[in-house]
Amino acid sequence: MIDIVVRVLLMPPMSLIVLILAGYALRRRWPRCGRAVSRLGLAALLVLSTNAGSLLLVWPLEQRTAPLADALHSGAQAIVVLAAGNVHAAPEYGGADIPDDIALLRLRYAAHLQHATNLPLLVSGGNGEPDKGIPPKAVTMARALRDDFRTPVAWTEERSADTTQNALYSAAILKAGGVRRVLLVTHAMHMPRAGRAFRAAGLEVVPAPTMLYSRSTLSPLMFVPGWSGMFRSYYATHEWIGLAWQGLH
Repeated sequence: MIDIVVRVLLMPPMSLIVLILAGYALRRRWPRCGRAVSRLGLAALLVLSTNAGSLLLVWPLEQRTAPLADALHSGAQAIVVLAAGNVHAAPEYGGADIPDDIALLRLRYAAHLQHATNLPLLVSGGNGEPDKGIPPKAVTMARALRDDFRTPVAWTEERSADTTQNALYSAAILKAGGVRRVLLVTHAMHMPRAGRAFRAAGLEVVPAPTMLYSRSTLSPLMFVPGWSGMFRSYYATHEWIGLAWQGLH
C-alpha cells in the first residue's frame, strides 16, 4: 500500500498538483516562494500535458533503442511479448477479461513479427487472481493472439508481477526449450528497462520496440494540452523511476 501511494505521488499529474497545492500553502508564510512554487507546478502541468512537452521525458528514453531493422536475419530463436494491463469483465466479450489498449499495441506488433519470421512466441504476464476469477495477463494475451490475430502461442509465462519477474520466469521457460536469443517486444519507452532485465536473466536480446512516440512529426496540435500528452509523460516518468530503482539493485 505504501509503495502504491509513493508511486502515485511521484507521477504526474498528481505530483504536479501536490506541488501547486504546496505553493499555495507556503504563501501564508513565504508569499514569494509560495507563488514561485505554484507557478512552477502549473507550468510543468501545462507543458507535460502536451505531446510536444512530453518529449522532454520520452525522447531520452527512446534514444536508448531503435526500430527493429531486419527480423528475419536477427538470429533470434523466439519472440517474447510483455504484458501491460487487462480490462476486467469486458461486456462486449461476454464478460471475459481482455488485454488493455497498451497490451494490444504490443500484441499487434508481436503478431506481425511472428507472421514474418514464423518464430515461436512467448507471452509474459501474471497478476492473476483465481479466487476472483481473474486470469493471468498471459492467458488473455494468448487468447487475443490466437483468436483475433490468428497467431500461435508456444509458451505462456503466468507468474510474473513486474518486469524483473517477466525476465526471470520467461528466461527459465525459454532456456528449457533451448532458446538463448529473443526478439523482445514492448513499448519503446519500456525497452531500456526491459532489455536490461532480460539480459540480466541470461538471454541475448534483440530489441523490437513498438510505439516510438519521439519519431512523430511535430505539428501545432502537439502543443495543445490533452490526455495523450499526460499519458506519455506519466508513462515516461514511470520508466525513469523504474530505471532508477533497477539501478539500485
